[in-house]
Amino acid sequence: MSASTKRPRLKMHLLGNDSQRKCKEMIERPVKVLQIGEGNFLRGFADWMLHESARQGKFHGSVAVTQPRPGGKAKLEQIRDQDGLYTMITRGLSEGKRVERTEMVSVFSQFINPYEEWQTFLELAELPSLEFVISNTTESGLKYIQSDYIPGEPVQSFPGKLTVFLHQRYVRFAGDPSRGLIHLPCELLEGNGDVLRECVLRHSEDFGFSDSFRSWIEHHNQFLNNLVDRIVTGAPTQEEADALTERWGYEDQLINTAEPYHFWAIQGEESLDKRLPLKQAGLNVHWVKDLKPYQLRKVRILNGSHTLMSSLGLLRGKQHVRETMEDPQFSSWIRQAVLEEIVPAMDMPELGLEPYAEEVFERFLNPYIDHKLQDIALNTAGKFKVRVLPTLLAYEQSQGSWPERLIQGFAGFLYLYRPLQTQEGYRAQLLSGETIPLRDDPDVLAALATHWEGYDHLTSGTAELEKRVAALLSDEVIWGENLDAKEGLRAALVHEISKLEGEVK
Repeated sequence: MSASTKRPRLKMHLLGNDSQRKCKEMIERPVKVLQIGEGNFLRGFADWMLHESARQGKFHGSVAVTQPRPGGKAKLEQIRDQDGLYTMITRGLSEGKRVERTEMVSVFSQFINPYEEWQTFLELAELPSLEFVISNTTESGLKYIQSDYIPGEPVQSFPGKLTVFLHQRYVRFAGDPSRGLIHLPCELLEGNGDVLRECVLRHSEDFGFSDSFRSWIEHHNQFLNNLVDRIVTGAPTQEEADALTERWGYEDQLINTAEPYHFWAIQGEESLDKRLPLKQAGLNVHWVKDLKPYQLRKVRILNGSHTLMSSLGLLRGKQHVRETMEDPQFSSWIRQAVLEEIVPAMDMPELGLEPYAEEVFERFLNPYIDHKLQDIALNTAGKFKVRVLPTLLAYEQSQGSWPERLIQGFAGFLYLYRPLQTQEGYRAQLLSGETIPLRDDPDVLAALATHWEGYDHLTSGTAELEKRVAALLSDEVIWGENLDAKEGLRAALVHEISKLEGEVK
């Protein structure tokens, strides 16, 4: 029997008097936020931020939480059963030092299952105190799905539910312009606020709502685009959870863990921080006029270096990001690739690219996170095209030469993606001779397999390798353009692939 079964479940009455008073004070505040999403990410990101702002006496509201899908019922009930309380563990590296912080988060005042408590959910729309809607329903949740609305019955999709919710508010306050809400979708979609607004407008037509309602949506609700970044790893292992239960004297089924780093950029007026005082609380939150530079910074530096290291790391037997960064040779290589090739190709000094890169390197070294290179390598072909290739081409345009390390990363990708057809699917052969599964677009894998079919570095020779690379680069289905037309690119890649072939065991 695990230790967790011997202790009571976390409840308000288990806290000390002072902690009880503080938590009750928070959850007795008026509801200012409707949160659609009960999962680990929002609880380790937005809710943690709201708690921190409230703890400092800056945010004077509470959160009503609902789940976006029927399957979220169990987690919502856990939140309700624990009086909205959960333990947040923040751990990792910060400014070179190992940190670990534990705190009790208390921001939830209402827990509503819209699939079973539809009317109660709609009644939230009538609260004068409500100002914000925060969501994270994953990319698949933030999309338009044509549907009908039958009054009294819940709409299945998140945008559909929100449309009826907003209509309820519109009717209750007779279209009062001041009663519009600020929407902060945290789904990982570019232009997520714009996407949500368009979904709501389309649903409003499906449901037969008035033109005046749509005008109120467009002019008096703010659907802001968001960029969010934090690794929230969720529950610890059962062994660690049991040890924590024994130490704390209670069982918390909602323990959440996250890295110290957090970043939230919101495309909106900075004056909104007076209403949602997260930046005031010292959190890494930015109200910006344009999200695109911040998105580009993340894609090119964070995501780009992940994609760069994954192929070469896997080829040489590495399994995790941290393991790769702890290797002095690899660490030096990725740092030089970012600071000497990616950053110069971006030419955006106003965004503090070097300090941001140093934060990225520190995150890669987090001793509490085992980020598998094989997970990063999922759909590498598409990722490389978006994350690395534009930087590689921009560097050549500005510097007049091909960036050595980005070329090495490109060569690593092409050499790893020599797909071997097996009964279990396509596999890649590492330099050691071991094979691993390749998970990518089947059509892309089939195209790559065709280009490499019959190639053997022991017998084919340099001329044959150059022929294969030329065919790969000219495949517009893969790249969207003929990369073999780029002068010197083929020769640079052939040179680096030949060096990799020299390492084959």
